[in-house]
Amino acid sequence: MTNILAAVEETEHATSMLDTLPYGLVAIGIFVLLAFVTWSYRDVANRHDHKSGDSEGHH
Repeated sequence: MTNILAAVEETEHATSMLDTLPYGLVAIGIFVLLAFVTWSYRDVANRHDHKSGDSEGHH
């Protein structure tokens, strides 16, 4: 009887882990997307350096 109960508990644990797996995959996907967006904005300030240096004298 103990073996049967242990097997049932183990099976329930495995299925609950599979039920929550999509949440983890979605979270990882969102973080990868946000990392790509952050990476795409690298050196934006350096590309527009000419605008910040000349605009101070005109105001």
